[in-house]
Amino acid sequence: MKPGDLLTSEVQDIKVKRNMTVKQLVDAYSVMGGFSSKFIAKAKEIAVEMFKDENCVSFLSFTGNLIATGLRGVISELISKGLIDVIITTGGAVDHDIARSFGGKYFHGSFDLDDIMLSELKIHRLGNVLIPLDSYGPLIESVTWRFMKEIVKVKQELSVRELLMEFGKRISDENSFLRQAYLNNVPVYVPGIVDSAFGTHLFMFSQTSDFSIDLFRDMKELSDIVFEAEKSGALIIGGGISKHHVIWWNQFKGGLDYAIYITTALEYDGSLSGARVKEAISWGKVKPEAGHVTVYGDATIILPILLASVYDELDV
Repeated sequence: MKPGDLLTSEVQDIKVKRNMTVKQLVDAYSVMGGFSSKFIAKAKEIAVEMFKDENCVSFLSFTGNLIATGLRGVISELISKGLIDVIITTGGAVDHDIARSFGGKYFHGSFDLDDIMLSELKIHRLGNVLIPLDSYGPLIESVTWRFMKEIVKVKQELSVRELLMEFGKRISDENSFLRQAYLNNVPVYVPGIVDSAFGTHLFMFSQTSDFSIDLFRDMKELSDIVFEAEKSGALIIGGGISKHHVIWWNQFKGGLDYAIYITTALEYDGSLSGARVKEAISWGKVKPEAGHVTVYGDATIILPILLASVYDELDV
């Protein structure tokens, strides 16, 4: 390799102007030459290409903590625009969505609050978000049992996807991702459903009623989606089981054609959450020629900027 092979794109100074659009800002990021700004600009380019590709099935995965923040509205809006075909998330996301859809109030807090004091006050802390006890567990229990009594009158065995569609049908909050998934016929898969307040109450309900969950039906549906897709892409926010389930299933069809990771986790400890996209290529979960990028940063900052620029580009 010669120097000329590397020295092809010169760093450019940019200006921040009054009334600058988010798209203009992200476009400027692409020529700055450093550091994480370039990743956001590349993520925008990949997302636009992925959403424009009519042959591509677009996956969205995210972690439950994000639904405890105002980013819940951003995620629900993305679903409502018809850009997402499949959702894979966690049981915690279902918990927070149900709680907030039925009157649960979440409040601004601080990472530095005394957790012993909060325990005595019956207030949960999720980072710097405060969740009163009555806005979480008891509320989720009440809603879950009420709806399950209705649902089992019609059907006693459901997949998780079917069950969450039934809950989405019964939610009126427009900021609910479950409602938007129902309205836009987007399947929601939660492989770790029992690891949640919602899942626990489903188990408790099953002890008093003829009800069961068919997890293998979800797997069959995901298998069919992947194998019937000409191409596939994913916007993956955070790590854990939701991230892995997306790339795991797509490996059976040769891997993702587009992949965008937004994460705060680092790869030094070998964790799945911290693994960059390029590591997934070695497993066959992302194609070698795929458009891919790992964006490091807090999704509550990154995702609104990214999507605002994408919507402007797509005019949606």
